[in-house]
Amino acid sequence: MALDLEEQEQVEELKAWWRQHGNLITAAVLAVALALAGWQGWRWYQSSQSAEASVLYDTVSKAAQANDAKALRDAAGTLVENYPRTLYASMGALVAARHAFDRNDLKTAKAQLQWVIERSPADDFRQLARLRLAAVLLDEKAYDEALKVLEPKPAEPYEAQYAALRGDILVAKNQAGEAKAAYKLALEKADRKDGAFQESVRMRLEALGG
Repeated sequence: MALDLEEQEQVEELKAWWRQHGNLITAAVLAVALALAGWQGWRWYQSSQSAEASVLYDTVSKAAQANDAKALRDAAGTLVENYPRTLYASMGALVAARHAFDRNDLKTAKAQLQWVIERSPADDFRQLARLRLAAVLLDEKAYDEALKVLEPKPAEPYEAQYAALRGDILVAKNQAGEAKAAYKLALEKADRKDGAFQESVRMRLEALGG
């Protein structure tokens, strides 16, 4: 059916508009499509990374239970090198640190904990690693270094444990007054449901005459 004059004018206007803006619209549509494809690809990549890291973490856990130091070292090393942004890498490093500490390999334990502090994407893991690293340094009698590790203000759930460990370090430095203050803070910040922790801190405080 032939178009009337008005319809022909509208068609010509549409053609002219498309000639002027068509490339821009096509580019915008293509950009959106690529962004969506990229997002889907990133989600798939993240999922794939997490699945592969999970398998390695399982290997780390089983190696720790079996006391297979080589298998643990190899799996934990692959985790932190190839999947550093996953939580499994942080978990694997913490397991490796505990395994090394239990075998008096303090150098390896410190290295694993330092990696978690510097690289973990999870604040909870970084807080826990600081706590454990300070405990290792206390064991080494590196008291000032241990106190420095505990200097950053901890998140609320860790305040009591940080304060109690600070008290232990100050006791080792023969700074009884400051240790008492640290223990009192630990009791103040302690979870009321954690009776065992509170009793432990009270005993340490009483030993100082507090």
